[in-house]
Amino acid sequence: MVSASLRMLLVPIVSFVTATAPAVAQTSADATGDVAADIVAKQIRKQGYACAEQSSAKRDLGASKPDQAVWILTCQNATYRVRLVPDMAAQVEQID
Repeated sequence: MVSASLRMLLVPIVSFVTATAPAVAQTSADATGDVAADIVAKQIRKQGYACAEQSSAKRDLGASKPDQAVWILTCQNATYRVRLVPDMAAQVEQID
């Protein structure tokens, strides 16, 4: 189940990155990716998926919908497409 606190953390982070100047956005995007990777990895671990040493999480804008953020999470052992749906468990698909 995606917690309200997880949703509250990811939406402002993404909004901040997209609203800032390009040079600042790139630096912020790198930091945001690290924070997002930590958050998304914690969520899928709670659901029983293995994610050893997450390295990045990038937003999949083409697959995302309003209130359903999709992230590509890269871990040392696997890569996952993670759809975060409010008040439900994340939908996780291993893609490698």
